Amino acid sequence: MPQTSPRQVWVPFGQSAKDVPEGLTADVFTGADVDAPGGVPDSIDEVEFFVLPYMFVNAHPEFMARMPKLKVAQTLTAGYENVLAYVPEGVTLCNARGLHDASTAELALTLTLSALRGIPRYVRAAERGDWAPTYETDSNAVDDALADKTVLILGYGSIGAAIERRLAGFEVEVLRVARSAREGVHAFTEIDSLLPKADVVIAIVPATDETRGMIDEGFLARMKDGALLVNVARGVVVRTEALVAECASGRLRAALDVTDPEPLPPDHPLWQTPNVLITPHVGGASTAFLPRALRLIDAQLRRFAAGEELENVVRPVG
Repeated sequence: MPQTSPRQVWVPFGQSAKDVPEGLTADVFTGADVDAPGGVPDSIDEVEFFVLPYMFVNAHPEFMARMPKLKVAQTLTAGYENVLAYVPEGVTLCNARGLHDASTAELALTLTLSALRGIPRYVRAAERGDWAPTYETDSNAVDDALADKTVLILGYGSIGAAIERRLAGFEVEVLRVARSAREGVHAFTEIDSLLPKADVVIAIVPATDETRGMIDEGFLARMKDGALLVNVARGVVVRTEALVAECASGRLRAALDVTDPEPLPPDHPLWQTPNVLITPHVGGASTAFLPRALRLIDAQLRRFAAGEELENVVRPVG
């Protein structure tokens, strides 16, 4: 039988290129400096499976238009709205559902606990050498506990379930909300009646036409006084001006890993708004990322080489 040439794949990590399945050959494309010698492998005309680098600034999804043999594009993010427009007709797009569950769920809990217990205020006080427990600065105030709270998880999918697992033991009630109702999970259409019950709302919905601007003036107005909004989804899910107004008034609190706009300009009023804690979109960027990314890439390449159905297909061919 005549031998066939190995099929070409691009991966963003050298570890993934070392042990690809039989029948495949891999080049490493990090996307970090495409203008440098070797920044773009010579095999671009042969690529059939393209694993895009994690950060969108390095992903270069426009390169897919230069890949005439491309069959599969694999992101390393759960969200794929920024990539979708670049995927040529006839190419299957897979996302990384599950890859960021651990890291994003950990950050969601970190933001929740930090905002409730006043950690940002204590950090600022420590920088001044100021020993200032809440009960000494205000005899009628104590730091807020997560215990006994009702937590609403908005967008109850893979990451939402990971958040709930990490909430176990914190003595909270959990309300689950997703696009469609199922056993134990409420539908988006029920949100109006659920918001007044929630002390903490954790948003982890994808950015879609349905969810863009979902957390608007009306949504925020239905949240109970003193409630905390935690956004580890996408910045465009929240109407920023409305959130600034509610937090500036002192009625609501917010802990945000994502913002709109993003990156948040230095002079944006959100930075100076009281009752707001901000991290710079680092939900998926932790030591949990690489081992899970390597496992995902390995599993997908093995399925591809064997002609098996791929996981996490978000835009199939046809």
